[in-house]
Amino acid sequence: MLKEDIKDKIKENLKVLSCKKLDNATKQEIFNAVAFLARDLVSDNWIKTRNVYNIKNPKILCYLSMEFLMGRFLGNTLINLSLDNDFEKALKDFDIDYNLLEESEKDPGLGNGGLGRLAACFLDSLSTLEFPAYGYGIRYHYGIFEQHIKNGYQIEKFDNWLENGDPFGVRRTELSQEVKFFGHVVSQIKPNGSYRFYLENYQLVNAVPYDYPVVGYDNSTVNTLRLWDSEAKNKFDLQSFNAGNYSKAVEEQNLAETISEVLYPADNHILGKELRLKQQYFFISATLQEILKNFLIRNNDFEELSNKVALQLNDTHPSIAIAELMRLLIDEYNVDWEKAWKITRKTCAYTNHTIMSEALEKWPVDLFSRLLPRIYMIIEEINKRFCDNLSKNFVNNHEKIKSMSIIYDNQVRMANLAIIGSHSVNGVARLHTEILKKRELSSFYDIYPEKFNNKTNGITQRRWLAHANPELANLITEKISDEWLTNLESLRELKKFINDKNFCDEFNKVKENNKIKLANFIYKTQNILVDHNFIFDVQIKRLHEYKRQSLNILHILYLYNQIKTNPDFDFEPTIFIFSAKSAANYHRAKLIIKLINSVADLINNDKFASDKIKIVFVPNYCVSLAEKIIPAANISQQISTAGKEASGTGNMKFMLNGAITLGTLDGANIEILEEVGEKNIYIFGLTADQINEYKKNNSYNPKEIFNNNQNIRLILTQLINGTLDKDTELFREIYESLINFDEYFILRDFESYKNTYKKINFDYKDKHKWTKSAIMNTSCSGKFSSDRTIKEYAKDIWNLKKININ
Repeated sequence: MLKEDIKDKIKENLKVLSCKKLDNATKQEIFNAVAFLARDLVSDNWIKTRNVYNIKNPKILCYLSMEFLMGRFLGNTLINLSLDNDFEKALKDFDIDYNLLEESEKDPGLGNGGLGRLAACFLDSLSTLEFPAYGYGIRYHYGIFEQHIKNGYQIEKFDNWLENGDPFGVRRTELSQEVKFFGHVVSQIKPNGSYRFYLENYQLVNAVPYDYPVVGYDNSTVNTLRLWDSEAKNKFDLQSFNAGNYSKAVEEQNLAETISEVLYPADNHILGKELRLKQQYFFISATLQEILKNFLIRNNDFEELSNKVALQLNDTHPSIAIAELMRLLIDEYNVDWEKAWKITRKTCAYTNHTIMSEALEKWPVDLFSRLLPRIYMIIEEINKRFCDNLSKNFVNNHEKIKSMSIIYDNQVRMANLAIIGSHSVNGVARLHTEILKKRELSSFYDIYPEKFNNKTNGITQRRWLAHANPELANLITEKISDEWLTNLESLRELKKFINDKNFCDEFNKVKENNKIKLANFIYKTQNILVDHNFIFDVQIKRLHEYKRQSLNILHILYLYNQIKTNPDFDFEPTIFIFSAKSAANYHRAKLIIKLINSVADLINNDKFASDKIKIVFVPNYCVSLAEKIIPAANISQQISTAGKEASGTGNMKFMLNGAITLGTLDGANIEILEEVGEKNIYIFGLTADQINEYKKNNSYNPKEIFNNNQNIRLILTQLINGTLDKDTELFREIYESLINFDEYFILRDFESYKNTYKKINFDYKDKHKWTKSAIMNTSCSGKFSSDRTIKEYAKDIWNLKKININ
């Protein structure tokens, strides 16, 4: 578009949407006018993409995920349309800063961490690579929560991301589906002597879809993210209202809306568990009903379903799709069991994202059978047939059968259902996949070796370089062209500039500018002065004990002790930047947030120590915040306990933006090491195999380390002696857990971490060497594009072909 056309359209949209002219419109109204223009620009290709899919009838991927952490839509849409610079110039004529205008868009509250962000990267890559695909999830009204910090503690408030409208979302009322809960199962004998099952006295909820465009870069493909909103079938009871029973008049609507209110409601009580299971079944049932109806418009034989539809289960949450697909085929479309099971297994594929037990979901049988009685019957039958087959192959091996059973110990084990009912089971980094095959899921691997495969995660360079770090993106394009936008491996060409002083200076200038921007943001939002000449050391990710933010903060306390006792302590000044949300009911993780902030208060208020160390905890971690922090980072802390982090994608984002990794041999860190070489990454700590040996032999004794290591003894004692808080019992739980259990080997890895950190801090002094290493990280990040990952999924699992919309 010409600049003048953009300006005219913005003014027209302001008039239509707000009945205002530019000179008296609010920033939010201007943003909405710009956002609706962006959506309008993709509408023709969005319609065209759907029409081409309808005509050509290709195989379509349906990506099922509880989370889609999309980030702001406007900037990514304009970049993929190659119109970001044109819009920036047009807005500049209005004396409007495009970057400040972007701040008017709230991050959609549709995800929590890496799982949702990966899903978003995958959708971007699918459209850019011209693969036909839909994403399916839930349109949460209030996200997970908006994090505030008060007196060092995490406070959760609802995240009202929809309060200013939803300019990129399109409501599709005509495509609504009905989802049934509770009730009881009734059987009916069919003419052929078989049984038909259906529900009676059920609770009915309407699933209403909202569509969001997913724009491919530099092509005409616009795929769809479809998110389901829950509504009552009968929203308002007028008779109850007129009788004065106002609460009852809206009771059904309130109950229905609860399903799509919040992502991951607290489940430490039965109602929370019930709501989570409702959410999962709600979006899966609505999705599969739609998929099968669409399939029958263009096809007439369900045996062809796996040739036209690929269902990818993004972690264990959507695994109920296997039982629901069976229900629909058998109960609604009269397909016999054996045929339905064959179709289901050929259609479904499962990605495992973690070995953490809390993510391998298990539901109480009484809850499951009460909420979803027909689904439970189907799972019982799947389990019976599976266990009967196991008994033939493993005679008298009852322990093995029990471990693999879907239903055992009064629980429904959803990961087992996902494995049994899918044709593919993949991990998300090479180490993670090997752990699944050899340890966590070894029994399944023994009987289904052909199912297991690895697909190392990736990130989209359009979001995490072009949008997040435009200065670096422009510098790279000037040197090697913009091919990297669709072929990240082309960044390897940057290696020839590693000894080019001018390029190194320019690379450093970009980093310095990003650090200044972040320092200004921190001062504006946290009122903490930050010297951009400090090392920017960053750990931003979901707060979980295995991610070991506690190792980081305990080490900072060690550094503080060294500075206080030794004025000549050689340490390059560093600001430690944290950002993380803890699950609302995860007490110890929330206590670690308090610990980080208490150590920050101690150090930041010490005039002597704060000349060398500062700590900032930036609240409400989200995509747009990560886009501010990552480009400014010098050090990327990826320090999870080896064997616990499935892959990680934050490590890839930092690497792409020229930060150097300090990490364990865990997840994708191993593959980053292989790409950049050991001189350009800092590795410490036990390996996954070493940790496994400790656990197998029950030979780890953290108390012995505490007794023998003076530094560790001092910092742990400081948790409970009043150094950090006058309440000496406040951090007692962390103290006791580390001394007596240390499940995540923090004390065991502390010395290795300390020594490696000393080296990374010392190496930073040689700015020339550091810059070369940073450039090497950026140039070697090509493997970690989600474009590469999606090509592997499409070839190895989905059998998906590209469709040219033109």
